[in-house]
Amino acid sequence: MDKTAIVFPGQASQYVGMGKDLYEASEKVRKLYETASNVIGEDIAKISFNGPEETLKRTRFTQPAILLHSLAVLTILGEDTPLASVTAGHSLGEYGAHALAGVMSFEEAILAVVKRASLMEDACVKNPSTMAAVMGLNEEKITEICKEASVKGIVVPANFNSAVQIVISGTNNGVEDACRLCKEAGAKRAMVLQVGGAFHSPLMEPAQKGMEDYLASVDFSDANINIIPNVTASAERDPNNLKKLLVSQLTAPVKWYQTLNELKNFEIDTFIEIGPGKVLTGLAKRELKGVDMMNIDTLEDIEKLRIVAVG
Repeated sequence: MDKTAIVFPGQASQYVGMGKDLYEASEKVRKLYETASNVIGEDIAKISFNGPEETLKRTRFTQPAILLHSLAVLTILGEDTPLASVTAGHSLGEYGAHALAGVMSFEEAILAVVKRASLMEDACVKNPSTMAAVMGLNEEKITEICKEASVKGIVVPANFNSAVQIVISGTNNGVEDACRLCKEAGAKRAMVLQVGGAFHSPLMEPAQKGMEDYLASVDFSDANINIIPNVTASAERDPNNLKKLLVSQLTAPVKWYQTLNELKNFEIDTFIEIGPGKVLTGLAKRELKGVDMMNIDTLEDIEKLRIVAVG
């Protein structure tokens, strides 16, 4: 695995029960969950493993729960973690990438995401808003439609998941009108999502200021492998730039398929998703032809990886 990319999923990858086997298998993992629970003021392990689903979907719980799952996998893998030449994460998953690259410790990443999730949920409460998934229109057309729909309210492209799968974000009226225009323009689908608010849009500016203040007190180290930030989709190692980009990320779109294209420059032959679900692996299959792919979610997945590595 000389040319390996390791990536970390973001919000919407969660499921009730995720990480339970990892938690039960490792005292170190249990301490990570304890660190988060102490700051959140709720038992994040209980919420992750038992739900209910509606509670787990709340931003303040979802984000740390997903990151904890990813870091639990890395903790159990330990020295068996594949040597990667590049890493990235989708939205909150970028904190997993920073932890893997040594920019932040696992504990620092957890505390930062707990803060991020709280700030983002507060911003959602202040500005009721939503997101919608659009299928079948290209980036240029959706950007044009968002500008046209902005007369009804804020609406912007938020996640460029693939060349023809793009999520838009904004006020309820802005997003609803943009969905109407997308359908009129021939979109295969334009569907409002059940999310807490308008992530990766100007409506997250209150959270952005809070995150900037918080990260100012966190020391970032030089990355020991390349990180591809969401904002630029270009490889980066400088800690000061990485910190600024984590702040910018809250209101900027996630350039994910552009990130996958950047991975091609590294000539990777292995793509590993670490954390709950297979969302990023599914997206990568469309862009990275001929690359071996796996997702590591459970203890069973970890054992399979170890067998492959030995073989």
